[in-house]
Amino acid sequence: MSGNPTDGQKAAPEKDLGVVLIEEARSLSDGSQTPSYGGDRELPPPPPLSTEEQRRLWRKIDWHIMPIITIMYLCSFVDRSNIGNAKLQGLVTQLDLTGNRYNIALTMYFISYDVCAIPASIVLKKFRPSRWLPGITVLWGITTSLMGIVKNYPQLVAVRLCLGVAEAGFAPGVFIYLSMWYPRHMLQTRLGLFWGGATLAGAFSGLFAFVISFMSGTAGLLGWSWIFIIEGIITVVVGVIAFFVLVDFPNTARFLTPEERTYVIHRKKVDNSSVGEDEHFALRHVWEAFTDWQVWLISLVNMTVLTAVYGISLFLPSTINGFGFNATISQLMTVPPYVVATATVIIWSIWSDRIKKRSPFVLCGLLLCLTGFAINISNASIGVKYFATFLVATGAYGAYPADTCWLTNNLAGHYKRAVGIAIQVIFGTSGGAIASNIFRSQDAPRYILGNGLEMMFVSIGLILTPIILFVYTRENARKGARVRDMEERGEKYAPEELRKMGDRAPEFKYTL
Repeated sequence: MSGNPTDGQKAAPEKDLGVVLIEEARSLSDGSQTPSYGGDRELPPPPPLSTEEQRRLWRKIDWHIMPIITIMYLCSFVDRSNIGNAKLQGLVTQLDLTGNRYNIALTMYFISYDVCAIPASIVLKKFRPSRWLPGITVLWGITTSLMGIVKNYPQLVAVRLCLGVAEAGFAPGVFIYLSMWYPRHMLQTRLGLFWGGATLAGAFSGLFAFVISFMSGTAGLLGWSWIFIIEGIITVVVGVIAFFVLVDFPNTARFLTPEERTYVIHRKKVDNSSVGEDEHFALRHVWEAFTDWQVWLISLVNMTVLTAVYGISLFLPSTINGFGFNATISQLMTVPPYVVATATVIIWSIWSDRIKKRSPFVLCGLLLCLTGFAINISNASIGVKYFATFLVATGAYGAYPADTCWLTNNLAGHYKRAVGIAIQVIFGTSGGAIASNIFRSQDAPRYILGNGLEMMFVSIGLILTPIILFVYTRENARKGARVRDMEERGEKYAPEELRKMGDRAPEFKYTL
């Protein structure tokens, strides 16, 4: 019977929400999946952790998350770009890739990737990261190996289409996954480590292709077939291992103590300037992402950055080969630019998180790309042009995590962020489709068309970035004035209102 306690009965005292959180975290070991946080009540202070204890906690999280997803993304980038290495090992000749057939085969990957990116991002939470991400890793590893046994051009196109479908959910899925673990201004360091795996993939791919080239003729297959087969098998092995290693979300992480789970959950809840996260899917989240100016402008910048990334990753072996070196030496000479770029990615990412700014690194990266492409389109000496490949690789790979993190930081709400990131990824892969078709074989060795168009796209990014920075600065000033006005009037939004407003709330400050 409901009502007030009768005589002789005492009402049970209401538990402090901090105790509730800890008890629910402990209950996860009994199979609970999602703790409740007490409706709209504000979270209490997290368990007191010293600065050193906080560092140890984030290091523990890093060691459980970053190594496996970095290796998985290294495999992803190797498997999508190793066709550039295979090109030098007989792919074009054996499959009769005359005219623009090679470029069309590259483009097919990006078309299927773009079609599947948004739905593949939305389903991440439903299928759980520890199952979804390893599952698609195994799938694209199998697809990559199948590329090694294709016999003609139509089969190559079909398998590249399948590869795009299989990989579509991985990159945006990882961006969303990391944003659920780390506060906004700890995120780029982790994205930098993650993207560093892709950057290092360029060096690894060239070195590995050099070693595999000696298998040419084994079992009647040329070197290009073995590049796909062996690298695909390695990806499958990594995906299987990930099933046993990858964890899901902070509230289900068994490697954390209940108090540590509570601390991480609290940090994420208060991270967006007390706005919180609207965690239940609704169609309005999709609409809000599609109608948000920042999604489109930053996505356009992302396209200009990734046009440069794919221009270097897909065609660097051919570019160096055009300098007059044989295929074997060309494979080896692709390694140093990526090593330098990897170091730059990590250094810039740590620096960006410390100053809590993204735009300076986007601008610097685009300027390096513009300089590098300008050198490559000129009549400079071979040594100078090889140096220019360092500038392009460093600038393009260094700018990408800053640009990606810029949008991730400035979208509030799990599903709006998921859709926004997917749109950004679609624009980025569209840059890959563009790059796939502008470096034509008949334009070697200067590739005037390709380098010229790369300069055009990079210039667009250089124009848009200051515009975005100006609008963000103006919006932050407007929000600050609105908050002060509300404080003077004694007005305050309810937590539910703030969650629905997301990044449009006055309390939410855009990262510059």
